[in-house]
Amino acid sequence: MEQWRLFLAIFLSILVFAVWQYFFVPKQEVETPPSPVERAKEAIEPAILASDSVTPETEKVAGEIFEAKTIHTSLYTARISAKGAALTGFVLEKYKETFDDQNVGKQLIPPANTEGTILVELDGKDAPDLSHILFTSDYSEEVMDVSAGARSMSFYSQSDTGYVVEKKYTFYPDSYKIDLEVTVKNESAGTHVGSLAVILTNPTPETQSSYGFEGPFAYINNSFEQIEIKEFEKKGVVTGNVDWAGIETQYFMTTIIPDILAGNLLRFHFDSKNNLVEVRLSRHEQIFQPGAAQSGKYTLFFGPKRMSDLKSVGRNLDKAVNFGYFDVIAKPCLWLMNVIHDRAIPNYGVSIIILTILFKLLFWPLGTKSYKSMAEMKKLQPLMEEIRKKYKEDKKKMNEEIMGLYRTYKVNPMSGCLPMLVQIPVFIAFYRMLYGAIELRHAPFALWINDLSSPDRLFHFGFSIPLMAPPYGIPVLTIIMGATMLLQQKLSPPPGDPAQAKMMMMLPIVFTFIFINFPSGLVLYWLVNNVLSIAQQYYITKKTV
Repeated sequence: MEQWRLFLAIFLSILVFAVWQYFFVPKQEVETPPSPVERAKEAIEPAILASDSVTPETEKVAGEIFEAKTIHTSLYTARISAKGAALTGFVLEKYKETFDDQNVGKQLIPPANTEGTILVELDGKDAPDLSHILFTSDYSEEVMDVSAGARSMSFYSQSDTGYVVEKKYTFYPDSYKIDLEVTVKNESAGTHVGSLAVILTNPTPETQSSYGFEGPFAYINNSFEQIEIKEFEKKGVVTGNVDWAGIETQYFMTTIIPDILAGNLLRFHFDSKNNLVEVRLSRHEQIFQPGAAQSGKYTLFFGPKRMSDLKSVGRNLDKAVNFGYFDVIAKPCLWLMNVIHDRAIPNYGVSIIILTILFKLLFWPLGTKSYKSMAEMKKLQPLMEEIRKKYKEDKKKMNEEIMGLYRTYKVNPMSGCLPMLVQIPVFIAFYRMLYGAIELRHAPFALWINDLSSPDRLFHFGFSIPLMAPPYGIPVLTIIMGATMLLQQKLSPPPGDPAQAKMMMMLPIVFTFIFINFPSGLVLYWLVNNVLSIAQQYYITKKTV
């Protein structure tokens, strides 16, 4: 029975290492504010201007130059091309592309997406091709400033086959949602069979995110689903109640929300030639008689995976923030962390510390029971050592005598592991929350820790370090955390077997290496939890002894 601590420690090591492998292995002077038009051009032009022949009023799409419109709000700057009336640029104003460059906003439609997104097509074997038609707009200015209230912009086109297409976008000054209304009318003399489809596209990441899933996801029939590219063919056509479908990255998402739940068909396609993931949302097939039309209303969401923004849109969009099996624990953690940050101390590092203290108070009775058991075990060490020496040649008799010792002194050797086992779901839930919470992206804590979503590094070296993800530097917080684990190990009763004792003392080193590439927010949580555990264990041990 004395080996339970070793087995538990090894289990925890394997668990944390598996989680790490799954999620982390290949990851001024005051100036006069510019006008909305100037800000729009500054935000969008670097992402879409590809040659000297492209002007702010035009853009290059798939090697050709087309007219374009720019829409500016306080939250984003968008670009709509005349080709397909597609969104070809979408730069978030409040989020930056990288921590090191605070002048470049986060681009949700990367330049690799040369065709743009939110394309309109007619699905059907004899339906005309609408994918490359050109549109004209009813808005004559280059830039639309959306600051005083909702504003709309319509685009019109007629294909060579006689189909008239209208796309009407409505933008809001304080929301990431965009309303879209699409109408396709058959003004030809022929009859066609097809269904109206709106297509959301974006490139697949060059490397899968080391923090979790990136790709198409949807909320179908009251169920959240993430669809791997290899599952596309098996998935086929999805029918049922489609609340929304889209493409997600670690912190951001682009999504289509149909106005009606039923009557939608959902397909996922991978364009390997252009490395594009396509999410195709279409209506049921219908016969387009001459003069017949089909319309569809949608809401688009291009923005951060932030609960408050998602809930404001409705239609279960907040389900897009999903922490897997531990969602029921992680969501309250996220809510409480934001409450502490927004209403008490506006520092997410401090919020993590306070949340950790609350967790420790919640588990205090279990911890007390565990540390009392450890203290009793420590008092029995001399007697257990005598039994081992006396019966070293008879393992069966040795175990019987040790078990009798436990019964005599009413000590349960397994009670010490209960708090650890109970905290595992909380640890994993908190971990999932910390790596997925956009609130921690580029959020500073103190001193050298300026991004709680990235590993802590003091100084940046100009050379790589084995086992360490860039940037390369001194992981001070992680080293301190490892030291606290080592101290905690010394406070615990040692195993009788010298080989086991050496292995137990190696675990803090193993954990330190595992945590080197963890987000500093998670390392901070584990460090504070260790310090509180050490204090509680020291107090209980002194009181018991």
